[in-house]
Amino acid sequence: MSTIEHWIGGRFTGGASTRRAPVYQPATGRKQHEVLLGEPDDVDAAVTVATHAFASWREESLSRRTRILFAFRELVNAHAADLAAIVSDEHGKVLSDAAGEVRRGLEVIEYACGIPTLLAGSFSDQASAGVDVFSFREPLGVCAGITPFNFPAMVPMWMHPIAIACGNTFILKPSERDPSASNLVAGLWREAGLPDGVLNVVHGDRVTVEAILRHPGIAAVSFVGSTLIARHIHREASVSGKRVQALGGAKNHAVVLPDADLEFAADHLAASAFGSAGQRCMAVSAAVAVGSAADELVRLVSERAGEVVVGPGTDPASEMGPVITAVAKERIENLIAAGERQGASVTADGRGLKIPGYEDGFFVGPTVLDRVEDRMDVYREEVFGPVLSVLRASSVDEAIQLINNNPYGNGTALFTDSGAAARRFQRGVQVGMIGINVPIPVPMAYHSFGGWKDSLFGQSHIYGPDGVAFYTRGKVVTQRWPLEDSASEASLHFPTAR
Repeated sequence: MSTIEHWIGGRFTGGASTRRAPVYQPATGRKQHEVLLGEPDDVDAAVTVATHAFASWREESLSRRTRILFAFRELVNAHAADLAAIVSDEHGKVLSDAAGEVRRGLEVIEYACGIPTLLAGSFSDQASAGVDVFSFREPLGVCAGITPFNFPAMVPMWMHPIAIACGNTFILKPSERDPSASNLVAGLWREAGLPDGVLNVVHGDRVTVEAILRHPGIAAVSFVGSTLIARHIHREASVSGKRVQALGGAKNHAVVLPDADLEFAADHLAASAFGSAGQRCMAVSAAVAVGSAADELVRLVSERAGEVVVGPGTDPASEMGPVITAVAKERIENLIAAGERQGASVTADGRGLKIPGYEDGFFVGPTVLDRVEDRMDVYREEVFGPVLSVLRASSVDEAIQLINNNPYGNGTALFTDSGAAARRFQRGVQVGMIGINVPIPVPMAYHSFGGWKDSLFGQSHIYGPDGVAFYTRGKVVTQRWPLEDSASEASLHFPTAR
């Protein structure tokens, strides 16, 4: 059985690690690899080489950084199928979904390729008599990223391309459940010409995370994952004096009004709720059917749930794969059962699903629960599985209030033919990302991704303009070059422009 090692200083190494964790193939339930779990000494070794590399990398010209980024972009594109195959194998999602993940990661790399423009400062000539003012941004130093299992290729690409383009060095701690994609990407960076030590990968668990949060040599930490961990990371990193952005969990709602095209809405609700087995932080897990839309919407989306082809990710016929672990499968099925006990109607039931030839795989079929109420566990908890809860509301205002009462504020959507209702909705909901007839409103790379309330800790969203600002800090220079025969004009008064 192969062992997945760390990537530190441009080479694979076991470092100080003695502990290991299993890496499963979710479709079969078999353990296929072991991954090393980093110790504080491994984090320290990565910080040491990253600190050394930063001294020279920060001084590299924007032209050279850009050439490396373009080369990296071409290599990721050339190896997109390899990355998708690794993601499908270790995560379980179908190949087409994994390929889409890589594509969205590439978009952030392409955004980072414009770093000369993104880092362009400003200049004010003659701000005062003989005085000019200009500004520019500098890198922070050694930055770290802690990423989740559900997007093992894309989410790291939300971080390290922009951090590196801005002149920082980077330590990535990917999920120990599906770690191999990060090692392949590290090799592609090196092939693109990135100097050794600029990107490092340290695998691990909570021990590794705590070492990152406490290490004095790390200037900034980015995190995407659960709200519980995001809150902890934000607190601990802040106490340690680090800049931190921590994106947490979600309970994403899609409101369907009676004037919407219900066939269209049902198609997109099913795609959003059941794609990637519901293991997306932007998946719609709660549909709010307003008024007369309810009964027909439930019928249509339950019908769609029964039509989804579930199977191993490598089968071209599969539309949805397994969930990540046996523990996740059990938790999801327990929440479905809790919803049923608490009064919800199960109109499509994915519990106990067995796929011929893959009987030990971690499969849960698409599930729809109708007449869910906000007191129920299946609504209150982030299920992170292929489960769509349907709640009912009498008006768009009641639906908005339901969303605003929820502690999460990541993403939401509205299906309607009414521009007035759409405007009322987008201005009324307390949510960071909104889709109008778009079920998964993930912004393009030239905007920034992030929610509100318990879905974000810290002020900064991820990638896009906020990403560049997060990985840099600004300087403003006010300068005068007095002529040899000019008077000094020094004064004890507070300086003002002349």
